Parts: sequence; C-alpha cells; structure tokens
Amino acid sequence: MAAPPVVDIPLVDEQLAEDLANGLAAVEKLLRSSVESEDAFVTQASRHLIEAGGKRFRAMLVLLAAQFGNPDAPGIVPGAVVIELTHLATLYHDDVMDEAPVRRGSPSANARWDNTVAILTGDYLFAQASELLADLGAELIRIQARTFSRLARGQIRETVGPADGADAVAHYIQVLADKTGSLIATSGRFGAMLAGAPPEIVDRLTDACEAIGVAWQLSDDLIDVAAVTGESGKTPGTDLREGVRTLPVLYALASQDPEDGRLRTLLSGPVAEEDVEETLSLLRANQAMVQARQELTRWIDRAKAALATLPDIPARTALSALCDYVVERSG
Repeated sequence: MAAPPVVDIPLVDEQLAEDLANGLAAVEKLLRSSVESEDAFVTQASRHLIEAGGKRFRAMLVLLAAQFGNPDAPGIVPGAVVIELTHLATLYHDDVMDEAPVRRGSPSANARWDNTVAILTGDYLFAQASELLADLGAELIRIQARTFSRLARGQIRETVGPADGADAVAHYIQVLADKTGSLIATSGRFGAMLAGAPPEIVDRLTDACEAIGVAWQLSDDLIDVAAVTGESGKTPGTDLREGVRTLPVLYALASQDPEDGRLRTLLSGPVAEEDVEETLSLLRANQAMVQARQELTRWIDRAKAALATLPDIPARTALSALCDYVVERSG
C-alpha cells in the first residue's frame, strides 16, 4: 500500500525522503490492521476516517524525530500509529461536538451513522492506541496519559470559554497549546525517545514540535481570512460563519478604534452569509491580521530556536523547512 502524501516541505536529502516514505507506508499498514475487529461494522466505522485520507502529519513528525537516534528502532512505527490513532479518535469526538457534517471531504461518522456510533468509535480507537502503547513501556504510557489530559483540558477550556475578566487571547493560545500543540509535541517526544536520542535532544524536539503545532493552527486562522477561494482548498470565512473566534477575530474585537465599530458588530456572533464578504474585506485590511501574523511568527521563532540547538542533520533541515512552510501557507 502506498504511503499517504507527506506535507509539502522540501526534503532535499533523497535518503531522508525515502526513509520517510517507507516509514509512512509501514505506519499506514499497521494503522489499518490495528483497528480490525471480528465485527465487520466496528472495522468499517474505525477505518472511516483512515480511508478518508490525511497527510499523517503527526506520524511524519515521529519519523523525523527518530532520525536523531536510531530511526530503525522497532518501537518507532507503533509509536507513530499510537499518535495517529489518538488524533483520529479526537476527530470522531470533535465532529460530534461541532455537529460537523463533513470531515476530509467525506461525510463525518456522526453524519453517516449517528453521534453514538461516532463517540463509541472514537473510544475504540483510544483503546486500540492504548493496547499498542502497552508494549512500548511505562514511561511512554505516562507521557500519553499527560497528553490525553491536556487534550481534554483544552477542549473543556474551549467549550467553557475564558473566565470573566480573563485575557481572551491568552486563553485562546492556551487552548491551542493543549488541543493541538500537546499531541504534536508528543509526536516529537515519542520519535526521539523510541529512537534512543539523548534526553536533551528529546526535550528540544518536544519544545520545537509544540511550537510548530500552535503555529500550524494560527496559520489556519489566517488562511480562513486571507485565502482566496480555491487556492488553499478551504472556503474563506468558514470560521466566521460558524461564529468561531479565531485569533484575528479576537484581536479585532479587542480594538478600541472607533473605525472598527462596524467590524466589531459583524464579528459579535456568527456572520450571516450576506455579510461574509464585507467582513472578510474589513478583517483583511485590519490591524488584527498584522497582530495575528506577529503571534504566528513568535511561535515559529520559538520552534526554530529549539531546532537550532540540534545536531545538523537532514531531519533538522526538514523541520526548519516545515517552520517556513507553516508561515508561507498562511499567505
């Protein structure tokens, strides 16, 4: 079975590109077999999002981090599958909470079946990840437990929202760190640990990957506003229509400039379809976009600072190129 597509970053080292392709093919094979059940429906539901595609971004980070130790160590592919199963499980649950009808271009599990099936399938994937993890050692089990705690805490914080008087931007960044950054950080940690990399390298890769994870979500925020229909594969203004307060929206709402009054009014709730183009036009020209790009740059600079302390090998070059890609994709 062919490996899924790799995030479009320049892999100038041919051997690294080949290693990643082979590693992702092995991940894909184990990922599919790990959700097989004697019950055909359980297998079908569990493979629903696997077969819908995805770049296996987190698995790729596991494989890249493993390059700083022994990339052929036996636990690396199972570790990458644990990460992917955990990520996929959260998607099943997210779609229920968001009432999302589509995921990766296909009907979501809750739309194809119902919420109960989607929730239980996500639980099943968490269980399958735990079974694989049990063979990788107690320390990785503890790390996964802490990661899962952060994932749940981030979702709770997002659902409840900031407390009265709290900094909405700081609250939002913490939600991103917990919901997105934590699992991406664990991807780097798992890869380096399972490859036997020195502890200081494990820690630096973990820091870099968490920063990349937060930056990735921030770039998505910018794309939702700045993208031209068709260029990014995303429909501009999706978050605005749903009333999701992304970073540019939060900055715009915090503005005290009287000239931003109309924009603040439009952003006070879900934006009506007939107002989306006006809202996008106002937001694109607003200082809030500059502020959001500056925050994205701060997280990328943090990632690059951690990467700069790592051994100068092709994997470090690839991770640095990924940082540049995260910025470039945001426009």
